[in-house]
Amino acid sequence: ARYMDDLVILVKSRRAGQRVLANISRYLSQKLKLKVNRQKSRVVRTDKLEFLGFTFRGIRIWWSDQAYRDFIHRLRGLTSRSWGVSMEYRMERLNRYLRGWMNYYGISQHYSPIEQLDGWLRRRIRMCYGQQWRRPRTRIRHLLALGTSKRQAILTGISRKGYWRLSKTLATHTGMTNQWLQQQGWLSVRELWMKVQGYA
Repeated sequence: ARYMDDLVILVKSRRAGQRVLANISRYLSQKLKLKVNRQKSRVVRTDKLEFLGFTFRGIRIWWSDQAYRDFIHRLRGLTSRSWGVSMEYRMERLNRYLRGWMNYYGISQHYSPIEQLDGWLRRRIRMCYGQQWRRPRTRIRHLLALGTSKRQAILTGISRKGYWRLSKTLATHTGMTNQWLQQQGWLSVRELWMKVQGYA
């Protein structure tokens, strides 16, 4: 044996875990001549264990806190206003990343942040559209074309508020509806998760 990947051994008690860790470390290093990573090799409860981006809560598997933080950080980058790309390209990159992440982490049974995540991501996308329509006249024209009332379109169009705040206005929501975002290619995190879970 020349290489060994990550490994988890489950035992009944901490004392048994410490004994098994010592025995298996000795076997790997002396018999198989493999180098054991002493920093990563430890005895922990299953609810404190992070393994390949997952942690365990009772009989449930969740994505780890670090994996979720990395996920949010990447989504912020893909929906950053300073990224000067077309919305078509942004959506393509965003959807590719969402599909890949959910195909791996979607087995997690941690549902509670998903609804909120969908809303947050929709708002980020609306903000990006608002930034592309930065001129008041352009913003008003697009909102009117999407069905926003003339009064609301003008109020939002001439507003001096930041793009993040404008992404939550009535004009933005009545124009850039969830259905419209889907037509532009937006993927629901909830629907991706449900598909992996076998609900859809």
